[in-house]
Parts: sequence; C-alpha cells; structure tokens
Amino acid sequence: MERENEILHINEEVSTEYEISALMKAFDGGPILYFHNVKGYENNVVGGVCGAKKRICRALKTNLEKIYEKISQACEHPKEPQITESGSVMEVLEKPNLNRIPVLTHYFGDGGPYITSAIVSALSPDGEFENVSIHRLQVLDEKHLAIRLVPRHLHKLWLMAKEKGRDLDIAISIGVHPAISIASTAPVPYGVNEYAVANRLMNGRLKLIECPNVNAHAPADAEIILEARISASKMVNEGPLVDITGTHDIIRKQPLIEVLNVMHRENYIYQALLPGGSEHKILMGLGREVMIWKIVSMVVPHVKAVNLTVGGCGWLHAVISIEKQTDGDAKNAILAAFAAHPSLKHVVVVDTDIDVYDPNEVEWAIATRFQGDEDLIVIRNVRGSTLDPSGDQKTGLTTKMGLDATKPLDKPTESFKKAEIPVNDKIKRLIDELKSIQQRT
Repeated sequence: MERENEILHINEEVSTEYEISALMKAFDGGPILYFHNVKGYENNVVGGVCGAKKRICRALKTNLEKIYEKISQACEHPKEPQITESGSVMEVLEKPNLNRIPVLTHYFGDGGPYITSAIVSALSPDGEFENVSIHRLQVLDEKHLAIRLVPRHLHKLWLMAKEKGRDLDIAISIGVHPAISIASTAPVPYGVNEYAVANRLMNGRLKLIECPNVNAHAPADAEIILEARISASKMVNEGPLVDITGTHDIIRKQPLIEVLNVMHRENYIYQALLPGGSEHKILMGLGREVMIWKIVSMVVPHVKAVNLTVGGCGWLHAVISIEKQTDGDAKNAILAAFAAHPSLKHVVVVDTDIDVYDPNEVEWAIATRFQGDEDLIVIRNVRGSTLDPSGDQKTGLTTKMGLDATKPLDKPTESFKKAEIPVNDKIKRLIDELKSIQQRT
C-alpha cells in the first residue's frame, strides 16, 4: 500500500482518547492512517487497513467483480493451515498489562477504551471444532476485558464449556492479514474452521501457532496475541459502544475475560478499527453480501451486484441488481435476500443498467420504475437487527420492506432508458481539458 500511495503518515503527537478516532473519521473510506507519535505509548497505531474494498481485493489478489466468487469458493473448499512451532508474534512474551497497549477510546459516551479489530479464536471443549470471529472487547483494567457475545458460534462454544463448568480458552489476535479478518466474518456453518477459509484465500500461506498457555491457535505473524479465558460464571456490564449504525448500542451483561499472557512482535503496530466506519461496515457486510449474492442467484437467472449501502450502515439496507426475465423475479429476489441476511431491514432490487453503488441512480430507479401499490413488499413483526435503534433492541423484532424498482416487462423498454447525447472525440477532449482546469483551480 505504501508503494501505491495508500498510506497517510501522521507524525504529530496524538492521543488514544478521541484524537486518533477523530482523524480516522475525518478520512474514513480514504487512505490507511499510520500514527507514528502516540501520546504515552511507544508503539505506532494504524487504522483503516480494510477501509476500502479495492484494498481488500488487492490483499486477496482479485477484483470487485470476482470477489464474491472467490470468498464463496474459499468457504466451500477450506484448506487447513499449517501449524508451526514459532512465529514473529512470539518475539516478546510478557505478563498482561492492557494499559500498555494503545487501545482507543473512540466516541464521547463510550464505556471506555475498546479493542475493535481483534480476531478471537477458540476450540470446542472436545477439540473437534475451531471458531474464529471478530468481537468488540472493552478494556476494564490491566488484565480483564468484557466481550460482546451474540448467539452465534463462539457463544455456542462458550455455552458448551459453561455446561462442563469450565472457562473457555481463547486467543485474541490483533494485527492480522485482511484475509483472516474477511474469513472471520464469512457466512460458514458451525464446524467450518474460518482459519481454513482464510488459508484458502491466502493460497495456503497462513501459518498458525499453538498458544503455549491456552488451548487455542493464532496467526504466527500477528502483531499481538492475548492468551485469555472467557469466564463461565462472571458477567459484567459491557458498553455502551457505537456500533455499525453510528449510534450507541445498549449496555448488557456480558462475560468477563481474564488475560493470562501477552505475546507480540518487538516493535508491534496496534491495528485500530473505527466503530461505525467504512472498515467496520465492509468487514461485517462483505460476507453477508456474498451470502445474499449466493442465495438470490438460486431464484433469479443472474445477479450482477449486491451492495450493503453506506447510508444503510453497511448492514440494514441492500441494493441488488438482477437480470430480470419475469415480473416475479424481483420479488423472489427480495424474499431470498431477507432469508440470506436476517438483519436486513430494507431491500431495493434494480435492473442491471443501474449502478448499485450510486445512490442517485438507485433513487432514480425507484422514482421511474416503482409503484407502491404493486411493487412494495412489507413484512411485519419479524426478526431483524438488535443494532437498529428504531426496532426492539431486546427481541430484535422489526418491520421489513422490499422495493421492486425494476422495469415492468409489459411496457416498452425505451420508456425507461435515460436519454443520451452523442459525444464525438473533439467534445470528449474538450471535456477532459475543462475538467483538468477545474481541478487545478
């Protein structure tokens, strides 16, 4: 990324309390930010690594048109990574002191400093299954964290350990290859090892270590690893923290984590992630886009693109472009999208001539191709996202809406085409020259 001018270096002294996060928000979706002078800390901080899809495509050696297929194939054909005895993350072994790590306090009103980019890995109590997932971790003191556990795979492993009266061993890895972050949010069923998905995405280059103090694996070249245990019995208040919607999530009773040991590179870089920022939305949403693309492709002939929109928090709103053959295709696509991503609240289906990443084009399609009494689907009192402050954040119940903004097939296609002006080579050249002058001034 340095070679491609994708990194902005910041040498002025900045604080982990609000200042770094303010700069990350100001440049959200732009370059990677590299902070060389962090007040009170020896180590540097980097933010926004996965904040643009083009960078993720570079990391996965693919392009935007093929990224869904690449992730889907990795999920279907995972490859177990190599286990090695040592790695660069083991250069320094020390007792836990979380206050020495430059963890950020992001927003006014947050419950405290939060580790937000960490990959948490755990084995089932019988050692048969391994799960890798991203979780927000609230720093409570030098050796304790609170973890937000939603009822997914890590929560299941924790319950299994709890039933046996045991704490759950985990490895918390900070500063990892983007393929691992993407794999950790991939829509794979319980029992599929996300490390194996990441290894397939990395063409077999992922190496793991066996943690010396807990029964867990971690990337050998991570920047930092915290060996820890999730308590089977101790619960603490977790939150509030801004989540993907850009609003503060509610305070909940969540499990306590005790950190037992810290491993890190000698001069590690702390990887930060801005809650509610573009990186958060991409990492959470990309796997869901893959699932929507896959499931909707089963009910319509061709899905061109899926976009969990920025305005929809990268989670609650989807725009899907399809190649429509019958007037029922768009409605089937809407229902399939809701099935693929239960947190979805609103879905807009458009034709392939509409750019799903351009909100003006999507709105134009709604304005010119949608009729509320014929093309609207409303589903009441169904499961949605607990992150939506307008819904019931305890039960997750909400109302969902789908809009068929595709061209009706019983009307002339010409009625729905945008008018064009012929542009010859002379005018193209003149336009380019005028735009260049405009940019300079």
